[in-house]
Amino acid sequence: MKAGTALIYDEEMTRHRLLWDDPVCEIEVPERLTLSHGALVRSGLAARCVSIPVRQAKDEDILLVHRWVPIRPPPASVYQNQTPLSTVSTAPTSQEYLEAVKTTPHLSVEELQEFSKPFGDVYFHPDSYHCAKLAAGATLQLVDGVLTGEVRNGLALVRPPGHHSMHSTANGFCVFNNVAIAARYAKKTYGVKRVLIVDWDIHHGQGVQYCFEDDPSVLYFSWHRYEHQRYWPNLRESDFDIMGKQKGTGFNINVPWNKVGMKNSDYLSVFCHVLLPVAYEFCPDLVLVCAGFDSGIGDPEGQMSATPDIFAHLTHLLMNLAGGRLCAVLEGGYNLTSLQQSVCQTVQTLLGDPAPPPVNLGGPCHSALESLHCVRAAHRPYWSCLKHAAELPSFEISTKRVKDEGNESKQTNKEVVWPEPQKRVAPPVCTAVVLPDGVTCPDGCKAFIPLDDSDPAVVCNLREKFLGDGVDGVAVATLSSLVVLVEKMQKNQIRNGLALVPDVAMAMMCVAKHTAAVLNERVLVVCVGGSRLPGPITEDGKTLLVQVSQEEAGEQREGGFVPVCLKKGCSDVPGFMQAVLGLLLPLGYQYDPDLVLLMRTEGSSVCEGAWLQLTGLLQGVAQGRTLVLMQEREKDCVAPTVSPLLGDAAPPLGPLDAPLAEDVEVLERLRNRLQVDWKLLQTTGEFRVAASHNNLTHQQTSTGSLRCLSS
Repeated sequence: MKAGTALIYDEEMTRHRLLWDDPVCEIEVPERLTLSHGALVRSGLAARCVSIPVRQAKDEDILLVHRWVPIRPPPASVYQNQTPLSTVSTAPTSQEYLEAVKTTPHLSVEELQEFSKPFGDVYFHPDSYHCAKLAAGATLQLVDGVLTGEVRNGLALVRPPGHHSMHSTANGFCVFNNVAIAARYAKKTYGVKRVLIVDWDIHHGQGVQYCFEDDPSVLYFSWHRYEHQRYWPNLRESDFDIMGKQKGTGFNINVPWNKVGMKNSDYLSVFCHVLLPVAYEFCPDLVLVCAGFDSGIGDPEGQMSATPDIFAHLTHLLMNLAGGRLCAVLEGGYNLTSLQQSVCQTVQTLLGDPAPPPVNLGGPCHSALESLHCVRAAHRPYWSCLKHAAELPSFEISTKRVKDEGNESKQTNKEVVWPEPQKRVAPPVCTAVVLPDGVTCPDGCKAFIPLDDSDPAVVCNLREKFLGDGVDGVAVATLSSLVVLVEKMQKNQIRNGLALVPDVAMAMMCVAKHTAAVLNERVLVVCVGGSRLPGPITEDGKTLLVQVSQEEAGEQREGGFVPVCLKKGCSDVPGFMQAVLGLLLPLGYQYDPDLVLLMRTEGSSVCEGAWLQLTGLLQGVAQGRTLVLMQEREKDCVAPTVSPLLGDAAPPLGPLDAPLAEDVEVLERLRNRLQVDWKLLQTTGEFRVAASHNNLTHQQTSTGSLRCLSS
């Protein structure tokens, strides 16, 4: 990667601590910061990051959000059993709130306790004002570093957190709204036009929502434990049908979780079918993440079941947006083991290391599908990528009955145990290239020279099993090199590669068959462009081929094959990206291959930007083990293509128009046919299998993968 990853941390922020007994606030402890930072140090990740010193936020920074305007008092529900400020006196202006917070360093413990009472679930310490200014300032330092190009991305380890804090109100452990301040600061200081805020904390960040609910330049996405308004902050405004106001309508996306126990598949499904399509259409200039890890397994607040590795994948999927300009800012996370692991997974991904194998990916649960269905339906009028979404369900939401019966999820103290995340070791060589004579090896890559004196055993095996005797010696030498390259990927000596070959179809078939038969590994083949590929790849479920082109599928084929026929082939960017995000990525994640073969046929007509986005996004599966195959004459495309292989973000595509209606119909027809077996394709709580499903021949292999697919 061309720029580094910032890690912003200052032990001063641990001075903010609770000084009295409070069973709600006692979980927000300084150890959240020190243990997370310690885990980064022990793992060696901190040493790989760029350390940026923390500064205090100035009044003018804080007042970008907590500014001098009278605002509506927060809903009474945020105070729970306490007395709202609005019933005591006139709601304070924001500057009055700031001036009041400035007095807290001079208050006694008893006075601090009284000062804290009017707010909902928050405490103040004599050092809270100092720490809150550091938390906001650290977030701004990260934005400065990213937007000036000093670093590519980064994480700010801060406390107190911020996303619950409103214009003139502390709330939910939060004093100043760090991320909201950062969004306004980026717009004001750097002229940023569009900001995406992704809030994966388990609590709804109502402070961020209120700040930008009428602003179409900020897209706010939040998933959160909701349980039909029974879970804190107990707001009607947290439900799926609250989408913003006035010009900002549609730019506020709430995904309510109406039951606990959500898993990796639930999170990934919402990313693929809501967040990513909308984000690519929005095309942000900056991505800010409210990185709350209380949505991870073991957390007493969230009670969810998503393992720490999922945060590596969520981070990776966001890193190709906004040219890679991503700032993650710590919010919640109260199981100290889960928190440390999740922080490390996030930072390691920001550094560009291969994502770990996804754990326990099946399909989203029924309740998650219901929420997904409702969100997509509610936002249909506002986003072209969702215009094909199903209408609001006519059936009653299943968990609604639980609410009406008063049986909401109970807090449990039962210990949750999960395996230690797999150690992620980056190969010594990131990208190897196999190039013809006269083509320069790009900077950062290792030239993998075709074997002039090929291993006789390899050559014999290739000829006997895959090639026959009609292939010339030069071609055999190149194919032998590709086989050796893939074997080095398997041994984690090389992460990924690119090869210019005379015949991409032959090279693909050779490598795929060798990997499946000899290495006993699963291969995802992604073919961009039309080409009559020779015969089946394998018949044992170890290969899955997804081909995006303008050509009809023709005769049904044996072996895993998903043909995606778009009206304009790969040249229509909105349709192509719709296929990538809503079809290819879910298939790829659920298939869980050991190797990805990405091939581009001659005359594919895919634009460079879309090709680079696809290449970058596919690095999230197979631990980044991707081999790109292109025709020899495409030597001018080598340097751009290796850029995402080396970890650089693909350039933005610009705001996307609506995909062609014919393409949407094709993709939905495919989804309907495949979703019975490929659960990550499901988008509704109740789905119908298309009538033509009778024509879908499928068998389950011992690994559970679909063997025969047809459109």
